[in-house]
Amino acid sequence: MAARPRLQHIEVVANPASGSVGPDVEAESQAIFGRLGLSAAICAPPGDSLTRCLREAIARKPDLLVVIAGDGTARAAAELCAQGGPMLAPLPGGTMNMLPYAIYGRRPWQDALADILQAGEERPLGGGQASGRIFLVAAILGAPALWAPAREAAREGKLGLALDRARRAWSRAFSSRLRVQLDSGPRRKAEAATFLCPLISKALDPAAPRMEAAVFQTTGAAEAFRLGLHALAGDWRNDPAVEAVALDRAVCEAGRPIPTILDGETVELGSRVEVTFRADMLRVLAPAGFS
Repeated sequence: MAARPRLQHIEVVANPASGSVGPDVEAESQAIFGRLGLSAAICAPPGDSLTRCLREAIARKPDLLVVIAGDGTARAAAELCAQGGPMLAPLPGGTMNMLPYAIYGRRPWQDALADILQAGEERPLGGGQASGRIFLVAAILGAPALWAPAREAAREGKLGLALDRARRAWSRAFSSRLRVQLDSGPRRKAEAATFLCPLISKALDPAAPRMEAAVFQTTGAAEAFRLGLHALAGDWRNDPAVEAVALDRAVCEAGRPIPTILDGETVELGSRVEVTFRADMLRVLAPAGFS
């Protein structure tokens, strides 16, 4: 059994305007800390001050940094906590919540916070870097990244918006193929490549010091359309056009900037992206029994 972590100095950064966080996040979180005999410094600023709040909170060297916000803020906090920073608890407060759901399951941030404060365990977490930008769950490069906004609109029941986003994605999706090199292997053409960390990979041991790559290769318009539908439905991993391998490093290149999603956030990385993996990226406060 893992030793209980030190929780004497806790900093919280929350975005009241994000997803399911809500305007009462400061009062709700203070009530949870109070019931458990703990205290925390809480910063819940306007969205344009979140990065400043994160940096200031980390500079105070807390035992734990709790983040209750969207995917972009969770990943930004992970980048700032990586390689020697404080223990992190990225709680679900956004739309996709890729990292929070992978660690805490699909439950409200209030339940996850109370759980880890009472029985949480410190765990190391491996992660990838795409041109220096961190991801702890998955990186999607290429066509499927363009379908994610349509999929999220469909999940929220906004079918008109989902259709508009799907049309926009289809108009852009296959106009520039990737050239992908896995480890020291040959370069090959592909529609897209996705890199999964051990946190969610079904093919790797959770403690594996490597990541899993899924390379999409299609031979014509029919397969390309099917790949787009699988991406929209969220089950692209099972598409027959996907080849999956374990690896340490990859390079993806294209004739134009590559559409990219890191842990649910769309980012701009350019037309050449180097992807690597590090087994000890950061420390998280996870639920008891997490592996």
